Order: sequence, then C-alpha cells, then structure tokens
Amino acid sequence: MNLHNGSIQITEFFIGGFEKVERQMEIGFVMLVVYVLIIVANTLNIVFIILDKKLHKPMYLLICNLAVVDILISSSSCPTMIGVLLAGANTISYAACLIQMFSFQVAEAMEMFALAVMALDRLIAISFPLRYHSILTNARTIAITYFLWVAACAFVTLMPVLLIPIPYCFNRLRYSFCDYPAIIRTSCHDPKHFFNLATIVWYFLLFFTFSFICISYACIISVVLRSSKNESRKVLGTCLSHLIVVVCYYVPLFMGIVFTRIGLVLTLEEQQGLTIGAILGPSLVNPFVYCLRTKEIKNKLFGIFKKVKPI
Repeated sequence: MNLHNGSIQITEFFIGGFEKVERQMEIGFVMLVVYVLIIVANTLNIVFIILDKKLHKPMYLLICNLAVVDILISSSSCPTMIGVLLAGANTISYAACLIQMFSFQVAEAMEMFALAVMALDRLIAISFPLRYHSILTNARTIAITYFLWVAACAFVTLMPVLLIPIPYCFNRLRYSFCDYPAIIRTSCHDPKHFFNLATIVWYFLLFFTFSFICISYACIISVVLRSSKNESRKVLGTCLSHLIVVVCYYVPLFMGIVFTRIGLVLTLEEQQGLTIGAILGPSLVNPFVYCLRTKEIKNKLFGIFKKVKPI
C-alpha cells in the first residue's frame, strides 16, 4: 500500500466484523450448514422446474427466478463470512470485494423485484382466471424477468460508480463482508453524502416494490370479498406461500428502518446478527415454502423419495 496525500492505494481489505465474536467456529459451522441447505434446496427447485415440462408455467418460472436470486444473495456474502469464521481467511482483494458488493446489491434489488412480480402473477391469476394464460405467457414472463435483472443492475451500478474513483484512508472493513456501507466507511471522504445517494435509490426500490405488493393484495382481497367461501379459501391458499416469503423478507428490513428512526442504537454485533439473519432467513425459507406449499413440486419431490428403495 503506497501512501499518497494521506490516502492509501487499496489492494486488499481486512474483514474485521467478527473480531469480537465469541465461538467463531460454532457460528461458522452453523452458517456453513445453513448455506449448504440454501444451495441444495434452491438448486433442487430449479432442477425440478427445468426438467418437468408440466412446470413450464409463469408461476413456476418466477419461483425458479426467486431460487436463482436466493442462491446469488447467499453466495455473494456467506462464503466470505464462513471463510473468516472457520479458516481465519480475513482478507479479500479490492477487485473481489467490489464484485461481491455489486453481486450482493443486485441480488437484494432483484429479490424485491421478484417478490413484486410474483404478486402481479397472483393478482392476474385471481382477477382474470380465464385469461391468465393469455395475459401472462411464458415468453412474457421471461421478458419481464430479463428486464428486471437489467433494471436491478442499472440501479446498483450507482454504487461502484461512486466507490471506484474515491481515495481510501483505511483498509479495514467494520462489517462481516463486502457491502456498500462497509466499503464507503473506508474512504477519506465524509460518507454521509454517499450514504444519502444510495439511500434514496434503496428506499425508492424498497417502498415502490412493497407498495406494489400491498396494492396487488388489496385488489386480491376485493376479489375474495366478492367470492364464495370455498373460492375464497382456494384464493388464500394460492397466495399463502407468497405472503410467507414477503413477510420473511420485508420484516427484517423494516425492523432496521424502525430501529434507526426511533434512535435505538444497536451494537456492531447486533447489527451484524440482524443483517446475517435477513440474508440467510428468506433464502432458506423460500425454497422450503414453495416446495411444501406448491402441490406439483411437492408431489415431484415425494415421487423421487418413493422411487428410492431402501437397501
């Protein structure tokens, strides 16, 4: 690292988020097990949907997309944290850190978009059941998903654009992996301006997608109120999986916002615990919710187990 006008040329970052954490091996092992479960469960959902032509429908394509997002969001954060906790690998190169940050933020944005478009899918299926397959075709679903990935990348591009030109005065990250707040705090500038720009974008995505989901369910509820009891139960049954996933994802995010607004100061360890829970929780819950709540995927899984004869 070469000193230049008070700044340093960064070649690698030191990850210091777990320095005060006790029982690092135990926590690392638990995270490793959870990460493996996330990868296996989401991969199985993707494989089931790809291999079974009967599942080549808009709803299942969106479930497949959500599984890809969950794999990306966990893979862009967990391996680094697990490496620090289990192997003491607490350094990461500058380029790898920026790539990890970009991948993680894209996945975060895409998770919101994925949940919003899945709400749209349920709204169309319930409001226009006879026209559902003509309105939301597989081709249109893939086109919408592709557009959302491009949009997510476009929104998140602001972050590396802000980070790359600025001088750095520190090479130690306060947090447990490379995300935007961790990197920007190592710069020589006052981070407030950079936080404000990113916060505007992030709050727009958060409240836009959440508002869209709420409006979609308000419309669904209006349909339910005009339906018979049996039809209402079927409607609510088709929405329950999505509602569980939405709650698991948005509740930790809004908890963080509420804590900040009411002036509740969390320790660094508590902040990291909330962040890690917000990453691992939804990514682990999502595949099991859709596997167990979706009849076609559940039957496919149980069929495989029935074919496996005990030795």
